[in-house]
Amino acid sequence: IDEMKLSVLAISELFQEKGDLHYDGEGVSQLTHAWQCGQLAKEDGASPQLQLAAWLHDIGHLLSKKEGTPTSYGYDDHHENVGGSYLARYFSEKVSRPVFMHVLAKRYLVSTYPEYHKSLSPDSIRSLALQGGPMTEQECSEFIALPFAEDAISLRRWDESGKNADIKMPAKQAAIAELLQLAEECR
Repeated sequence: IDEMKLSVLAISELFQEKGDLHYDGEGVSQLTHAWQCGQLAKEDGASPQLQLAAWLHDIGHLLSKKEGTPTSYGYDDHHENVGGSYLARYFSEKVSRPVFMHVLAKRYLVSTYPEYHKSLSPDSIRSLALQGGPMTEQECSEFIALPFAEDAISLRRWDESGKNADIKMPAKQAAIAELLQLAEECR
C-alpha cells in the first residue's frame, strides 16, 4: 500500500474513532461539522481540493491528544498548523494551504466585516481571543495578498455555517465513504 492510501485509511480511522466528539458551544459533532462544511463547499462549486480542505480543516483537533475542548481551559491547540502540516504530506497546497490559513481568515473577517463577528459560535469567539484576536490593518493587507487567501476566506465562511444541529447528515459510514472518495479524487 502506498503512503497516500495509508493516509486515506488514517483519515478514515480518525473519523471512526473521534468523529463523534463535540466541542463546547457547538451543536454538532466533528464529523457532522466536517460533512456540513464539505457540502457547503460543494454547493458553492468549489474545486474538489477546496471541498476536501473544507471537510478536513479541523483534522488538527482530531490529531490532538488533548481531551475535551481546549479553548474552554484557555489553550490554543494550533489545530490549523497541525492539520495543515499533516495534509501537506499527502495532498497539494490547494488542500493544505486553506487549512493552514482558516484561522487567519477568521481574524481577517472579524477585522474587515464587523457583522461577521455576530456569526461566530461561542467556541469560535473563545478561540479568536486565543488566536490573536482581530487583525490589524497591516496584517489584513498582508493576509489578503497571500496565495490561497480567498480560498481560506471561503473555507472560513463554510466553517461558521457548518454548525447547524438541525441538518441531518447521512449515516456515519456513508459520510466517511463520501469523504474517502473525495480524498482519493484529490490524490
